[in-house]
Amino acid sequence: MKYIVSIFSIVVVAVVLVVSGVCYQPKQETQYLRIHIRANSNSEADQAVKYLVKDAIVEALIPILSEVKTKDEAQEVMRDNFSYIEAVANGVLESEGFYYGSNAKLDNEYFPTRTYSTNESTITLAEGYYDALVLELGSGEGNNWWCLVYPAFCFTTTTNYDNIVYISKIWDIIKSCAK
Repeated sequence: MKYIVSIFSIVVVAVVLVVSGVCYQPKQETQYLRIHIRANSNSEADQAVKYLVKDAIVEALIPILSEVKTKDEAQEVMRDNFSYIEAVANGVLESEGFYYGSNAKLDNEYFPTRTYSTNESTITLAEGYYDALVLELGSGEGNNWWCLVYPAFCFTTTTNYDNIVYISKIWDIIKSCAK
């Protein structure tokens, strides 16, 4: 009987070791690409137009980010679309009577700790330096708006229901990165 218990114990330990080895996945560091939209100034008008630009940029980026699976891909898509991003921003600015233009670039910038929430999820990013899509409106000296391009956390809601198919794809990416 003692011999059977010993074999049974060895088998149980072996199964536990095999299962834990197969199931163990080291915690992967999620990489983030943030977005930073800087207003021309802190005047009420410049701050208001910044939010109109933000809404248009979010709508414009939803379809071009829909198939992005990594931060590197997101950065490449942003680089390939600087002119498009600037055109969208400039279109909003000009339609509102602002002709100072915009400038899109990728940069590594300091961000304070920030928590982003949707109805289904929350992500808190510690303070530090992050790669970011930076969109400066005019001089870019005003208060700013920031969020995430990758995973596209801030691109999960829209009033443009034609983009709904893209939103669900982006939400899948966000949920897989948050695990």
